[in-house]
Amino acid sequence: MQALSSRSAFLICTLSISFFFGNGCSTPASEAATDSAAPAVAESETATVAKTYRGPTIDIKPNSPADTVRAFYDHLREKRFRDAIFLTNLRPAIEGLTDAELKEFQLDFEAIAKYVPPLIEINGEITTGNRATVTAKLPNEELEKDEIQEIKLRKAGDIWVILTVDERAEKKIKREGKNYFRALRIDTHQDEARAMLDRVAKAQMAFAAQNAGLYGDMNALIGTELLPEDIRSSQSTGYLYTVAVSADRKRYSASAVPDNADKSGKRSYTIELDGLGQPHLITRDDSARTK
Repeated sequence: MQALSSRSAFLICTLSISFFFGNGCSTPASEAATDSAAPAVAESETATVAKTYRGPTIDIKPNSPADTVRAFYDHLREKRFRDAIFLTNLRPAIEGLTDAELKEFQLDFEAIAKYVPPLIEINGEITTGNRATVTAKLPNEELEKDEIQEIKLRKAGDIWVILTVDERAEKKIKREGKNYFRALRIDTHQDEARAMLDRVAKAQMAFAAQNAGLYGDMNALIGTELLPEDIRSSQSTGYLYTVAVSADRKRYSASAVPDNADKSGKRSYTIELDGLGQPHLITRDDSARTK
């Protein structure tokens, strides 16, 4: 799995697991999804698409579990994110969001939507009482190839609901409501900030080993591909990063500060070298200072 270059890794991976693996998600994952552009399907490519994506291979009845799955991925692919999530047990996290608030997560959802195949191959449906399992060919956990996945559903009244998260996560979503995605994003960005500063420390170690013990600034570390380009901007990371090098280039420090303490993070992080030149991560809670 490649490193994510311009999206929130935890958030996207968590949603990816939810949307492509049914109720397999309970806590945020730490791996990043790829960020390559998804190819558009032109009319001239219809024949090729038909060969690659066969579409449903079973008879799908209206309002059936399989029909709900098909509708969900249609909505997701067409970027009708509210309609898509309304068909899942993530609904309490989005039904209270205004259109403006939902737009905050547009890029995150779009990063998932591009992996939805043009046609979903639904090849099985088993219903037992108010529970159902639908099998479909969907991107695997690395989002690199399609595999047969099981999608769990539960009947609520007259409709079927896709179980995108487990019971523990579902209770948390009901409790937090519209704040769930925002809290997840903050946790995600904070975890990423710590991971990025750890990466800075390792990058400096590698850079110094190749440059007679001298450290590099941010441009040098990016230029040697030891750090990703998106460390320059808070738009994708939610954090402002700095890397400072002493005049003799024998010491360095690095910091990660939330771009918006209300939305992107509540903690700041700093790497400082001790007397032996060993890096140490210092954490500061910024939430109290913003109140």
